[in-house]
Amino acid sequence: MPSVLGLLEAREKKVRAEVARLREEAERITAALSAAEVQLERLGQARETVTEVLAEPDVGAPGRAQAAAVTGSTVPHRVEGVSAEVLAPEYQRILSLLAAPEGGGGMRAKQITLALGGKAVPARVEGVRSRLKRLAARGWAVEVEPGLFTVGTEPVPLAA
Repeated sequence: MPSVLGLLEAREKKVRAEVARLREEAERITAALSAAEVQLERLGQARETVTEVLAEPDVGAPGRAQAAAVTGSTVPHRVEGVSAEVLAPEYQRILSLLAAPEGGGGMRAKQITLALGGKAVPARVEGVRSRLKRLAARGWAVEVEPGLFTVGTEPVPLAA
């Protein structure tokens, strides 16, 4: 039969191992917590900076874009005094095709897709069609009949 001291020593050894394991886990969690706190602080500073920048009044003329367009950016509503330069490059190329003499009577999404150098596969044509619809909804283009688009001439009034 084992001695009482032997049993206590075995139990103590087991608990020491558990304490060591828990300390390692606590150190790992502390390090992860510190990294998360640093990231949280950086995000808070970024939010504050953006809020400050957005709160500053525009120094340019009213209705003028202050920065160059970025690929994938949203399409702004067309208002008086704003040129197509505010649009992302892919939208500018579509408008230039619609404004070209060949596009005078209007162009369809498939024609524009081919003119942009793309293949007339359904996915590409539908992508161009959705861009055309977005341009039309914001006043940059006009859908003269279903699926036939031309350049818009009148700015679209913004809804209040």
